[in-house]
Amino acid sequence: MRSSAHRTRSLDRVSRRVAWFLIALCAWTLYVWITRVVIIAGQDQTMGFKVVHDVLAAISIAFGLGAGYFGWRALRSR
Repeated sequence: MRSSAHRTRSLDRVSRRVAWFLIALCAWTLYVWITRVVIIAGQDQTMGFKVVHDVLAAISIAFGLGAGYFGWRALRSR
């Protein structure tokens, strides 16, 4: 198990610019996929189409939240 000091030092290597980019990536991903899911829900599409896009949205949102989390932690470690 890694110590919290090691994790903090690795986050110190992330520049403020990159940290803000990761947070912006998170916000953009959330905006795009939540909007897309709402639009698809209102359309007359097959259930398979909706399921596939919901799975894609969930995976993409998870990656976006992960990027935002690391960006936020990098900003807070300064």
